[in-house]
Formats: sequence, C-alpha cells, structure tokens
Amino acid sequence: MEVIYSLLPEHIAWEIRQFIKTEHFHPQEIRLRIDRPIELNKGRQVQWLSHLRISQKDAKYILNRISDHSIYRLEEELRQGYITIKGGHRIGISGSVIVENSAVKAIKHISSFNIRISNDVSGISKPFLPLLYDHHYLSTLIIGPPQSGKTTLLRDIARYVSSGLHKIPAQKTAVVDERSEICASLNGIPQSESGLRIDVLDQCPKSEGMMMLVRSMSPEVIIVDEIGNEKDVQAILEVINAGVSIMCSVHGRSYEEVLRRPALAPLFTLNLFNRILVLSNSNQVGEVIQILDSEGNNITKQSEYTV
Repeated sequence: MEVIYSLLPEHIAWEIRQFIKTEHFHPQEIRLRIDRPIELNKGRQVQWLSHLRISQKDAKYILNRISDHSIYRLEEELRQGYITIKGGHRIGISGSVIVENSAVKAIKHISSFNIRISNDVSGISKPFLPLLYDHHYLSTLIIGPPQSGKTTLLRDIARYVSSGLHKIPAQKTAVVDERSEICASLNGIPQSESGLRIDVLDQCPKSEGMMMLVRSMSPEVIIVDEIGNEKDVQAILEVINAGVSIMCSVHGRSYEEVLRRPALAPLFTLNLFNRILVLSNSNQVGEVIQILDSEGNNITKQSEYTV
C-alpha cells in the first residue's frame, strides 16, 4: 500500500490510511473521481469517504506521480486505459478519448482513476492442485465473476506449477500476461513471486503470445488470463494440439453460463478442459465451489477442497 499512498496527494493518502486502520477494511479497489467522493471496494462491499472529494488539481498530481512527470513516457499504457506500477498494482483511467483511424490513440482530460490493489495470496491453490495433475498438468479452465479472484488463483497456480509441490515436479511454465496482472511485470520483470521455471511474455495479445511461446520456449504448461474471443479459442486449440497443457480463466457466474457462449463452443465440444474450477462470488478471494471434469461432472465434494 505504501507504493499507492506515494502516488496520492498527502491529505488523500492520510484519509485513506486512517480509514483502513480504523475500520479494518482492506480494499481491493480505490476509485477516485473528480468532484465525487472516494470509493473503496472489497468484493461486493462498498465504503465511501463522503467528506473527501477529488479536485482537478489532485487528479493532475496523481497523473504526474504515476508518469514521473513525463506523460509521454506512458503514452502506450494510457492508450490501453491502464497503467501497471511497482508492486503489480494496476491503475485504470477514464476521460476524453482521442480516436484516430477508428482506433483509440490516447486518453486526455482524465476524470477518474481505479486503483486495483494487487492481492498476492500464496497457497490458495495447494489443497486442490493434485487434482489438476495426472502424470502431467491437465488443461484447466477457471470460471468466476469479476473480483472473485481468478487472476489471484492463476498466479498461485503458476507459482506452484513452475516450482513444484510435494511429489509433483516443477514444470516449464510460460505465461502470456496481456495486462500485466498475473505476474505484475514492470519493465518486463515480474513483481510478484511467480515461481522458478517460469517465462513471461508481458503485454502481448493472448492469441499471438501463446503461439510465440510454443515455438520459442518449449513450455509444458501455458497460463493465460481472461479468454473470450475466437482468436483465443483458435490459439488454445493449437497449443493443446502441440501437446502443451493450458490453464486459463474466463468471466462467468457458472459453468452453464460459459457453456452457452458461441465463441467458446469448440473448447467444450471437444472436451479440451480436463478440469474446470468454478469460483464463488463471496468476499473470499479464489474460493473454489466446484471442480468439474471435462464433461461437467463434479469430481469432489466441496468440503474436501474448500480453500
């Protein structure tokens, strides 16, 4: 949190720090909007600092701190709408969009910031990781709603897959980290504890990155976050056909909901995911409520793997 506090005007940092200390409320997001109260989120819980509003001067200060007073240095990140900072925290931004040739060129007149606090929780995958292994790691899909801990769980899985766990040996693991969220890389270097036998392709489109890694890094397992379109699906098919296991996540509230998505249909028609983890919508990060096989059958009771 000290990294985040250092980006904020002193009076705002002090107020947030005091609120967290007094209320014992540890947010996953800090939302700052010009002329509006500060919002702190944790799962579905929302807390407001109603007496404290962000001014345009405050917003300019924050942007200067993020960019180290060189806004051009972050031009590409601003075009994408978010910035990754030291510690793996991610700052989403919104404001007036500049469009050129039907593509977003930049964002100016920034009006709001969404600081997503990196939550590196170690060990949450250990209780059920052996269920994802049978002489090799099985291709696995993680399903969960927003802020359910999909990325946190993937990060923990990557840590143990690449480092080994008990009698399960470490595997050559490659990560396509399109939004720098899994390994929280800064200047290409992972900020989170990502594991020993891990190679990271940072800020690269998933579909292209998966094929690059298959060709260049000879991975045994590839890990990606938030699949969803036909290009992602085609790349996953190629990865699995190359004999590489895939571990990935997708937005969804249930297995049945994801099953109905046309873009993902080939993955389920061919039963390509040997394991499917369904996360809850509770405030507990990465809480697995179902582990399914490739045909959607529940392979274990909840009491056996609750994390």
